[in-house]
Amino acid sequence: MPKMKTKKAAAKRFKRTGTGKIKHRKAWHGHNKNKKSSARWRRAQGTSTLSGKDAKNVNRLLNK
Repeated sequence: MPKMKTKKAAAKRFKRTGTGKIKHRKAWHGHNKNKKSSARWRRAQGTSTLSGKDAKNVNRLLNK
């Protein structure tokens, strides 16, 4: 049986932490900064972790 291939689109968007959690970039931080408030822009900075069913689905895409 051949190996399962990693979904490359998922591999570019998600990273795994040292403890095995799934890290992702927050939404709404791509463009159009002028129409968003400073507080809204700050909230969208950085990364967050997935939990529950979302993490399970991403694990399947990453073959882990």
